[in-house]
Amino acid sequence: MTDTLAAPASHLLEVKHSRFLAQAAPVDTAGTALSFVARVSDPAATHNCWAYRIGPDYRSSDDGEPAGTAGRPILAAIDGQGYDRVAVVVTRWFGGIKLGAGGLVRAYGGAAAECLRTAPRQPLVAMAELELACAFEDLGTVHAALAAHAAEKTGERFEADGAHLVLRLPADRAAALQARLRDATRDRVRFGETVAAGDAAGGLH
Repeated sequence: MTDTLAAPASHLLEVKHSRFLAQAAPVDTAGTALSFVARVSDPAATHNCWAYRIGPDYRSSDDGEPAGTAGRPILAAIDGQGYDRVAVVVTRWFGGIKLGAGGLVRAYGGAAAECLRTAPRQPLVAMAELELACAFEDLGTVHAALAAHAAEKTGERFEADGAHLVLRLPADRAAALQARLRDATRDRVRFGETVAAGDAAGGLH
């Protein structure tokens, strides 16, 4: 799995008197990414270039720098460091010496990569949703197993035939939970279809 940021991070780089300030933050939607860009961009700076990656969704901006010299290197830094759900803004204050296309690519990409390399990481965990039905007398056994498999109960209803639960848990623990409950209840628990429930940052679900 890839990682996201555990907290916002920044890194300042100086190249031939130009200052490049990289600022990165965890984001979960395009809207929060663009809000972050707007919030940290400095209107007095020469350029505020940025990129974000949220799963298959990504965008980048050169903000007036030559095409391909800023936004794409920032995005490449996000991907190269193994991040997802991250936005990075690199703000440049021009120092009077032109860097050329190669110099810009190295400066923007380097500032973003170093910012992300030293930032606190947090693994992204694939989550699944699981439905189960059990007899009332098995509820205690079921609840005891949930905590052991980091499963969160997101829905519950009681009918004449017993309890019906909806659970959310790390996808890689779903099979183990099912096996444990079948064992503990002598196969009385019935499971519905397991569906992917998106990703959650580790420790936040």
